[in-house]
Amino acid sequence: MTPQRLGFFTRLVRTDPAETAATVYRQALEQIDLAERLGYQTAWVAQHHLDPAEGGLPSPFVFLAHAAARFPRIRFGTAIVTLALEDPIRVAEDAAVLDELSGGRLELGFGAGGSRHAFELFELGDADRQRVYADKLAKVTGALGGEPLVGDRTLNPPAPGLRDRLWQATFSAGGAERAGRAGDGLLLSKAQPRDPAAPDATLWEIQQPLVDAYLDALPSGATPRIGASRGVFVADDHDEAVELAERGAARFLDQLGRNGGPEGTNTIAEVLRDIYYGTPDEVAARLAADSALRHATDFIVQAHPVDPGHAATSRSIELIATKVAPQLGWRADERNQL
Repeated sequence: MTPQRLGFFTRLVRTDPAETAATVYRQALEQIDLAERLGYQTAWVAQHHLDPAEGGLPSPFVFLAHAAARFPRIRFGTAIVTLALEDPIRVAEDAAVLDELSGGRLELGFGAGGSRHAFELFELGDADRQRVYADKLAKVTGALGGEPLVGDRTLNPPAPGLRDRLWQATFSAGGAERAGRAGDGLLLSKAQPRDPAAPDATLWEIQQPLVDAYLDALPSGATPRIGASRGVFVADDHDEAVELAERGAARFLDQLGRNGGPEGTNTIAEVLRDIYYGTPDEVAARLAADSALRHATDFIVQAHPVDPGHAATSRSIELIATKVAPQLGWRADERNQL
């Protein structure tokens, strides 16, 4: 398993009600700074609305523009922009400006999903999400590809190269096939809905058919791009890792109870079944068995749903880069280090 790039992912979750958004954003920036100094190649953020316990960033392009001005080497990705809730031309414009400001360092990930309350917020509670997503994806893709928008007028500023850095997130083989046909990258989630007939299937067993469908659908000569996101929390001590993981899982269960979540996620053990946590050697051994990662061009780690706090997350970022990822064949990009 030799992923070409190691990525760090944050949902900017507020785990303490006393924390302000400013604190959460500052800590996320400090974590990106650390990741860049350790040689991570990418930093990814998610988009969420209304609930800070689910995710604290409704405006990813604003945040990433600030980060791009501070950190000159690491690449930046959206995982994901909930495209069904956005105007596709405005998304293309914002992405083009960010890509220009960052020197072509944007990886642009889209998805159809999102929480029920977010779709209600934008008066799309009864919408056919997949149809809306497909329509808007076609528009944003065309705009980024230079198609005329009004008369002969095209996207301004233009976004040369960004069309080739699009990613699609999906839970289904059909969605993976769609991403492959388009020549886009495939984003695999850190967790996956399970078939009731196979409740004990491992994450990689569930996702392998998506990888196969994606690779089969790629046009001849297209270079595959597979980003495998994984919940990874590493600590120096096993007992500390377990304690913090279980505490975070209990907090996540409470959040699911308020917002609704995947069926079959009712206990701490179920929350943590797809999460890799423990000491560096323990986590590396488990990740080595993840067959989906063997195809990954991007290995993307996130502490969610453990979310153990800033200090423990920062230590985990360090241990992944120095102790875990090297065991999996990764080497820090010295050009990306400060």
